[in-house]
Amino acid sequence: MLGAAVAGTSLAAAPPVSADITSELGRLLGRNRYRWLIGDHHTHTQYSYDAMYTVDNVVAGARLHGVDWLVITDHGYQAHEKSSVEPTNEDVRAARRKHREVLLWQGIEWNVPGAEHATVFFAPGTHEATLLRTFERDHDSRLTNSGSGSPENEAKALAAVRWLRQNTRDPIVVVNHPSRNGRVAPHELRAMRDTGLVIGMEGAPGAQADGFPKPNGNGGARGGYVNNPGSDSWPGYPAEAYRTYGGFDWMTAKLGGVWDSLLSEGKGFWITSNSDSHYNRGDVLTRPAVPGDYYDKTGKYPDPVNSGVPQLLAPYADFYPGEFSRTYVGATARTHSAVASALRAGRIWVTHGGLVDNLEFAAYGDGQFATYGERIRVRRGSSVTVVIAARLAYRPNGSGSIPKLRRLDLITGHTTGTASPDAMSAPGTIVAESFAPRWWPGHTVVFQHTFRDVRAPFYARVRGTDGNRHSPGGIEPVSDVIGDSDPFKDLWCYTNPVFVDVW
Repeated sequence: MLGAAVAGTSLAAAPPVSADITSELGRLLGRNRYRWLIGDHHTHTQYSYDAMYTVDNVVAGARLHGVDWLVITDHGYQAHEKSSVEPTNEDVRAARRKHREVLLWQGIEWNVPGAEHATVFFAPGTHEATLLRTFERDHDSRLTNSGSGSPENEAKALAAVRWLRQNTRDPIVVVNHPSRNGRVAPHELRAMRDTGLVIGMEGAPGAQADGFPKPNGNGGARGGYVNNPGSDSWPGYPAEAYRTYGGFDWMTAKLGGVWDSLLSEGKGFWITSNSDSHYNRGDVLTRPAVPGDYYDKTGKYPDPVNSGVPQLLAPYADFYPGEFSRTYVGATARTHSAVASALRAGRIWVTHGGLVDNLEFAAYGDGQFATYGERIRVRRGSSVTVVIAARLAYRPNGSGSIPKLRRLDLITGHTTGTASPDAMSAPGTIVAESFAPRWWPGHTVVFQHTFRDVRAPFYARVRGTDGNRHSPGGIEPVSDVIGDSDPFKDLWCYTNPVFVDVW
């Protein structure tokens, strides 16, 4: 399908980059069109029943770690709908005035009818709290008793998305930790995607610090992925789906898996990453002791206090936004609407632990070029060249060391059109070529690969790794070890795809 240029999975040294590409590199990669802004769409505060930070704590911590845009997403819950939405909004507005360099939204972690969780947010405005509270009251499964898996509840989820479209501006919905409990079936992902409003899913969950081994960690699982199928889990998922792979969700990490099956339809469904910040490992802040029914009565916990001691065994063990997980979006301006547009368009790449300082990716052919989330249309028999540019890390991450990018994989898959609703594999997905950068901190390495005599549509995406853990004799990520998964010892980055159509 892709012609003779597919090179298998051999690891290649950096090939020479042709002079014509070098001279056009900035234009091809969108450097004159987009500014890449770091963000996080999934965070919690003292207004969640299982967290502790003030809104200001979260925003200040995010800014300390380089975040440009941020969404507060406290849990949908009876006490939250009753007592928390408007006070949160007051704190969010105060934080916007104080931290003007951060684009801040008030959203919610929605309990999805018939499924599990999703991030929901929309354009800030005079009525944002009223709209959010109405959505929570009428469409959150905790408040409407619609959480169990059934066709009726799945229909309620789609009705909720339609409500957002009709009543809010710039709404964004992202499916959170999709494989953690196996609650979101492939047909649900497709149905939500086809609303045109659910932009994608978390390629990697938050709570990555929960995997640090004992005695200086919880000895849990990255992202809390330590579960097994339950009564509401979709029965088609294998046991391996309930684990992370290099910190990434199985749907994303498995080559030719669920994510690729969605992309193979030629439709955008994008991945993100996040902190899911509740209690951040190593922080000196702690939540004061309160009676067990305190939150249910107030919809809020007291402000955290400074213990003076780093908390290494924090519940859920998250990181601050931007501290470990980063979602980069290519926005045309530093505004709420520009970030929302970039998210919808799929101009997104994600990384863990500062593995790369920048990652650019574009395809060109027949005089057209496209970057993440975009597409080009070429004549049958044309050549299409993919260019990858990675700026290697030069600063220590949270582990105190500078991460080393050992390999970049160019992944391609067939675009075959509409699949069956519960399809969860794309067998034609392959690693077209792997590249081994020569490590030089702060240096930008550039690679290219040309697909010749292209006869059918396809998509291409990129992943990278520090090379510490992979399948025996291969290059695929492997399941994180529950109880012994220091997240800094297995780092990956992923891009969203470029599509190539053929006429």
